[in-house]
Amino acid sequence: MTSSPAMPPPPGLSPAVEDLGLVDALAQLSFLVHSALTEVAGQHDLSVVQTRLLGILRDRKPTMNQLGRHLCLDKSSISGLVDRAQRRGLVTRTASETDRRSFQVSITDAGRQLAEQVAAQFAERIEKCAEPLPETDRRLLSRMATRLVTADAHLRGIDLRTTPH
Repeated sequence: MTSSPAMPPPPGLSPAVEDLGLVDALAQLSFLVHSALTEVAGQHDLSVVQTRLLGILRDRKPTMNQLGRHLCLDKSSISGLVDRAQRRGLVTRTASETDRRSFQVSITDAGRQLAEQVAAQFAERIEKCAEPLPETDRRLLSRMATRLVTADAHLRGIDLRTTPH
């Protein structure tokens, strides 16, 4: 089995820093990703949680409770978040077809357009961050991150697969 050639450290990074350790490396990576998302969201007058809301709604029409699970927010926080997005014309809230006591949230055309712009800019930023990695490492990182995220979603009762609109 062949391994990827060792990548030279980026300019300014000591060659002695080969492995930060799982916890520190993942924490630093999360800071890098969060910073990129915060910056891109801010360019569109969105918070990170508003951006996550639009990202979730691109693929599904969840109930308010399902949104709360996806975003790890309580009922009152979800209500305020959806209210603000609705006032901006980004989402709509309708009574559920299966349970009249619950509400489903859908993205509007304006919300979808904004979500696509933010997603494209964010993807560009993340791709640039991953540029130094060989393609095989990028694919491996993608598969490993998918496994971690999928396992966590399963534990929280969240289906990450997309659903028809």
